[in-house]
Amino acid sequence: MEGASATSIKGAGGRRGGERKKSIPKSVKAGLQFPVGRIARFLKKGRYAQRMGTGAPIYMAAVLEYLAAEVLELAGNAARDNKKSRIVPRHVQLAVRNDDELGKLLHGVTIANGGVLPNINPVLLPKKSAAAAEKGSETKSPKKA
Repeated sequence: MEGASATSIKGAGGRRGGERKKSIPKSVKAGLQFPVGRIARFLKKGRYAQRMGTGAPIYMAAVLEYLAAEVLELAGNAARDNKKSRIVPRHVQLAVRNDDELGKLLHGVTIANGGVLPNINPVLLPKKSAAAAEKGSETKSPKKA
């Protein structure tokens, strides 16, 4: 004991000295872009349940990331269809309302500055004129002998 210096003695199960391991965020471990740690903190602070499993914030982050990616992809397509390089709320609205599943999920949601889907009731559209209809029927009917 006398020959050993104070620096070489490890105390408390080897926790005192030596190199600290670099911390890796939970998002990186899970391979996600959304913040798992922040979602875990919000779930705890929200007191949604007395206890929470370790996989809950990871699963929730993955679901939120998937939904965000889906909406962004469809909104990007809508922007490209309108020859724009920037996604605006109108493109998000068109993307969500034209997709069956996202439309059902966000049925009661109002998107600010989103507008409405272009839709004209067929009853309101102008009918073909009577003269045009007669000409069309005359040319198609066979000639009488």
